[in-house]
Amino acid sequence: MYQPSWIDLSGVVNMRDLGGLPTEDGDVVRHRRLLRSDNLQDLAERSVTTLLEEYGVTDVVDLRTHVEVAKEGDGPLRATAVRHHHFTLYREDSRESGVPAAERALPWERDEAEAAALRGEREKRGRSHDEFWSEHYLSYLSTRPDSVVAALHAIAGSDGATIVHCAAGKDRTGTIVGLALKIVGVPDDVVIADFAASAQKVPLILERLRLKPAYAENMKNKTVAQQSPTTETMRLLLGALEARHGGIHGWLGSQGWTQSDTDRMRHKLLD
Repeated sequence: MYQPSWIDLSGVVNMRDLGGLPTEDGDVVRHRRLLRSDNLQDLAERSVTTLLEEYGVTDVVDLRTHVEVAKEGDGPLRATAVRHHHFTLYREDSRESGVPAAERALPWERDEAEAAALRGEREKRGRSHDEFWSEHYLSYLSTRPDSVVAALHAIAGSDGATIVHCAAGKDRTGTIVGLALKIVGVPDDVVIADFAASAQKVPLILERLRLKPAYAENMKNKTVAQQSPTTETMRLLLGALEARHGGIHGWLGSQGWTQSDTDRMRHKLLD
C-alpha cells in the first residue's frame, strides 16, 4: 500500500518526497530528487536550512499564476542560491495584460463559475465531478504545453532536489509530478495514489489559504469534500492521455521531447 513520505516542516502542510515509488521495470525513485508541496511563502528559517542542507534542494518549479505571485510574493528560498522556474498553466494568465496582475482575479475562478453553472447540465448528461476536473487538468497540456514541457525539463535538468509547488500542492502540482513519474515508468495505480494522498491534508490546506490575500475570498465557501483530490480524477486523466495521445511519451513526442530527454529524467529520478 502506498504510504506518502511526508516532510513535516514549519510553513508548509502538504510537502512530501516522491522517493521510494516503484517503476514498472523494477527501479525505484530515489529520495531527495523530487519533492512536491503547497506554497512556500511561509517557510521558517529552520525549514529553509533543512531543505537546503538535508534535502539538497537546488531548484524550485513554481506553478502559481502571475496573479498569485503578484499578490503573495516570493518565499524565503528566493533569497538563497536555489534556482526558481516559474511556469503558469493558464493560457489567459500573462505578466502583461493591460491590468496589473495584483489587481486581476484568480484565473480558475472562471472555471469554477462554469463548473457551478453547468453542474446540473453535467448531471443530466452523466458527466461527473471527476470527469470535469480531469478534463480541466488535461487542458494544461492543450493550452500551456510550453509550460508543462518546460517544467518537466526543469525537473530533469536540476543539479539536486527539485520542489514542485503551486498554492495547495494538489492539482497543478499533482498533474506535473504525475507526468514526471509516468515518464520514468511509475505505474498508474501508484501515480493515482500519490495524487489522491493530498486529500489527507486538505483541511490544513484550506486553513492556510483562507489566511492569504490571494485566496481568502475564493476559499470562503469551499468545503473539504469539494477540494479533496480523488483517485478517479487522475485515473480518468491518465486514461484520456493514453487514448488520445498514446500515453505520456506520445504526447511529449508531439511537443519535441526526445529519448535523450527521457534518459535525463530517468537519470535524475532513478540513478
